[in-house]
Amino acid sequence: MHPMFRPLGLVFACAYAALIVWTYAAQPQTVAEMTGGLAAEVGAYRIHQQSFDDGLGFFRRDLFEEARAAFARADPAQRDARTQFYIAYSYYRQGWGRVYNDDALFKQGLEAVDRAIALAPGGRLVVEDETLGMSTADELRGELQRGLTRDASDLNPLRVFGTRK
Repeated sequence: MHPMFRPLGLVFACAYAALIVWTYAAQPQTVAEMTGGLAAEVGAYRIHQQSFDDGLGFFRRDLFEEARAAFARADPAQRDARTQFYIAYSYYRQGWGRVYNDDALFKQGLEAVDRAIALAPGGRLVVEDETLGMSTADELRGELQRGLTRDASDLNPLRVFGTRK
């Protein structure tokens, strides 16, 4: 028997064990999330730039469902903080209303912004985009949370004159 079989077997077994532990910890829901997560762990994950640019174009034209579809194509593993931020912002903009906010969209936006914060280095995400009313994930998270709370300010008739960020 060749003397390298045992060390190679040990390396393979350790790598396989690490994969199982990572899968259990990360709990990816799709194959794209799994492969993207593994690629992100080794620093090889990249978004599809053309799809991201398409999503940004849709977002700026207020076509939010189309924007989210393009952003999902750009970041199928949901591992890019900036893309997740724009997904969350699209939920905010689509769900914002002068009279009331769409709670279902705001909840989805909150989930997306939480993903963005978790992916950002140090948990702080700043997006340099002058077309946005909020440039940090913390601001967006605060707006989404405020939109989900019910209090006396919801009955304020001057709310009709509020502006969407």
